[in-house]
Amino acid sequence: MELRIGTSGWHYPAGRGTWDGIFYPRPEDRPRGFDELSFYAERFNTVEINSTFYGQPRAPVSLGWVRRTPSRFTFSVKLFQKFTHPATAVDRTPLTASDVDAFKGGIEPIAAAGKLGVLLAQFPSRFRDTPEARDYLAWLLRTFDAYPLAIELRHRSWSDAGAETEALLASSGAAWVQIDEPKFDSSIRQSLAPNSTEMLYVRLHGRNAAEWWMPDESEDRYNYFYPEGELAPIIDKLRAARQQVRKLYLYMNNHFAAQAVANATMVREMLEEPVTARMPPELVEAYPVLEGRVATLPRARLL
Repeated sequence: MELRIGTSGWHYPAGRGTWDGIFYPRPEDRPRGFDELSFYAERFNTVEINSTFYGQPRAPVSLGWVRRTPSRFTFSVKLFQKFTHPATAVDRTPLTASDVDAFKGGIEPIAAAGKLGVLLAQFPSRFRDTPEARDYLAWLLRTFDAYPLAIELRHRSWSDAGAETEALLASSGAAWVQIDEPKFDSSIRQSLAPNSTEMLYVRLHGRNAAEWWMPDESEDRYNYFYPEGELAPIIDKLRAARQQVRKLYLYMNNHFAAQAVANATMVREMLEEPVTARMPPELVEAYPVLEGRVATLPRARLL
């Protein structure tokens, strides 16, 4: 069983929730040639790419990612927002074959290198189960059926019609993304169980209900740290799922102030996966629960 645990994104240089000074050294303290992605990939075996949601991927950039990571490292790539969030996309023109070709061409270096984990289609909470939505989802599944697919649905209407939703995803072998997030009346209901024997794809967004809908800054929505007591029942379900699927992907999206890094490290240790790479001492100071769980780098020598 292939187990991949990482974070949603790796580059958070700005805002109150920056990773600088916690997981990465501050810019003024970085040694010559320091590269965030290479540093991250020495500690985790996968990452979710967020930037491809905000703009079409570009092949030269993708090739750079491939070259800066180890051979067994994988990327899960988030689909461009024009495919899943057309109301908020910068370009609101109708989707065309050129849009599809641009995305596929942009991620081709990752796929050609054998480093493409999953293509993630993250739909917003306003995307409800309607005949039109099902037709569109079926088109999306056909259009990207050459890739391993994971579909994130957030509105409760999809789980209320769970059997029908599973059947639609099964027709293309797509994984139904299992999410942990604050729960409201309209929120999807899930059990963290796989919908196929091929893959389970899990995203933990945090449980910051107070700032979920109207945060002062978008990063505040993900300002949440999972204590071990909240992770324990999730880990129990993941242990059971490991006996049922060939691949298990888990990404921590509570990225504020590198909380995702700390929680992903905890998840690995709780699943009895070796945590061998040394972590920055600043990370352990920020999250003392890691004390004794990880070895640390010498201070100000993050190599």
